[in-house]
Amino acid sequence: MAVSVPSVPIDGARYPRLSRIQYPADLRRFDESELRAVADELRAYLIESVGKSGGHFGAGLGVIELTVALHYLYDTPNDRLVWDVGHQTYPHKILTGRRDVIHSVKQKDGVAPFPKREESEYDTFGVGHSSTSISAALGMAIAAARAGSDRRVVAVIGDGAMTAGMAYEALNHAGGMDDEPNLLVILNDNQMSISENVGGLTKMLGRMTGSRTLNAIRESGKKLLGDKRTSKSARFVRRWEEHWKGMFVPSTLFEEMGFHYTGPIDGHDVGALVSTLKLLKTMKGPQLLHVMTTKGKGYDLAEGDQIGYHAVSPFDPEKGLVSKPGAKKPTYTDIFSDWLCDMAAADPLLLGITPAMREGSGLVRFSKEYPDRYFDVAIAEQHAVTLAAGMACEGAKPVVAIYSTFLQRAYDQLVHDVATQNLDVLFAIDRGGVVGPDGATHAGNLDLSFLRCVPNMVVMAPADENECRQMLTTGHKYAGPAAVRYPRGTGPGTAIQPSLDTLPIGKAELRRQGAQNMGARIALLAFGAVVPAAQQVGDALDLTVVNMRFIRPMDRSLILELAKTHDGFVTLEDNVVAGGAGSGVAELLAAEGIALPILHLGLPDAFQHHASREQLLAEAGLDADGIRAAVLQRWPALVAPPAARAAG
Repeated sequence: MAVSVPSVPIDGARYPRLSRIQYPADLRRFDESELRAVADELRAYLIESVGKSGGHFGAGLGVIELTVALHYLYDTPNDRLVWDVGHQTYPHKILTGRRDVIHSVKQKDGVAPFPKREESEYDTFGVGHSSTSISAALGMAIAAARAGSDRRVVAVIGDGAMTAGMAYEALNHAGGMDDEPNLLVILNDNQMSISENVGGLTKMLGRMTGSRTLNAIRESGKKLLGDKRTSKSARFVRRWEEHWKGMFVPSTLFEEMGFHYTGPIDGHDVGALVSTLKLLKTMKGPQLLHVMTTKGKGYDLAEGDQIGYHAVSPFDPEKGLVSKPGAKKPTYTDIFSDWLCDMAAADPLLLGITPAMREGSGLVRFSKEYPDRYFDVAIAEQHAVTLAAGMACEGAKPVVAIYSTFLQRAYDQLVHDVATQNLDVLFAIDRGGVVGPDGATHAGNLDLSFLRCVPNMVVMAPADENECRQMLTTGHKYAGPAAVRYPRGTGPGTAIQPSLDTLPIGKAELRRQGAQNMGARIALLAFGAVVPAAQQVGDALDLTVVNMRFIRPMDRSLILELAKTHDGFVTLEDNVVAGGAGSGVAELLAAEGIALPILHLGLPDAFQHHASREQLLAEAGLDADGIRAAVLQRWPALVAPPAARAAG
């Protein structure tokens, strides 16, 4: 999708160099001595533009110099630049034709928050989830070599993405190939993802970069011995160094995997970056450049609060982020956060797991109050789920807090390791359904479909805040795998009861009984977040409204009872229609030999673009107006006032 918002011309007086750069070819016309000034202007412009629009912030500030150096030296887009963890690509977007529309990032018809192939030829690979860059870049390098092309391929991985197993699968493949691919991997090491990085690799890299003795000796040796390609002594010492280095650092991981390792170097020294990249461009085979950066670099408030400034709403750069006064309506994430701590106090067997999403999934409070029961496994969704399965085997009660789209990455583990063995694991699935500004890569539009077909699973979707708390308790106390899927943001404002009450498994709630003495008796069967909109339509048209609550198992007895007294059903869900909750209703009726007209309303059979949640729901016809229009189109007789219909 092309960007179709009005452009805002850059101020040439404030940005004399950046205003002359529409595309990387313009950047390459500058003398190398001016790159430092270009980087300074790019950083100032990023602060100004994100301050107006909001969006991902800290990661982009950390790669300003690296972005400038890469586009200066490489012939992009012919040379392929593949970014990992796409929220560090705002500077890349500014330098590649989107400078004057960057203010529209995340907005409807505006710039996408992550690299998107449909948006620009410079976005060589679409990305939203982490740790894909090395695999994609390796594929590009192999394809280019087979086509006889000499284009260069660079993967930039960072912001925690090197903590995921997929990155090592790609490194293992690339480094072990007989025909060595010409591939450069840049490890942007800022010791952060959204939260602080965790795990053994992070500790290893910290010790590796902290060894001043090693780095000093190594750099001196290079100067004395020369190029290892032409000097026999340099080649000998290079091999000796790999073994000797083990006395200073715990591993020579990258070189043992077949990559020539360079670094670490200062990722904010544009001169050092340019000179190092020039050298690496002359070298064949798989290369890994380790650069050290600071998330939020150049904006003191972001450097001091790297978590808080990871992604921001619009703010005044002079003042920074300012909390708005007044009581805030709790989000579903807040509800989960409170429930987790309350249930942990009641049940010592509860353990909390997150794949590097402590803040986003609401585990900050739990991590502080129950540190010995909190497990951040880094960006390793597969491991998170199988870890939970192992815990459950020994009688623990693990809760996996995970975004809907991140659970997609662990689907095999959910099926094979949890559900097949009927293990007692609760999945607290945040960002279910329409998510909004982060676009298709973060939209939880598929989860009801891929969860509903899994045997042994109990799958729930709350209609309001209190029901979310009740469902979490229900899933935790259920002896088997269960999932509670809730949306991003706030609910309708239902009061939350402090008790830890459960709901009867597989029982729906009849919220409204419609008129029964008319020609078109319709029941709205609503799942999860769309229940309030269904309630509005039911009240307006005098229809039956059911809060279905459970996607699996469904309330079979209520559905069959309603089928006897109604002339049609409308199923509603913020999930794709294909294979979703509504399909479950149709399957149930078909199995009973009941032929009843059903209107299925849900999300479109397409990947939705980025816009606000409200805009996307309206586009899908899942707001009250859209639901009402669809129902009246299918059953036009309902348009008459209830009294007139009853009289007729």
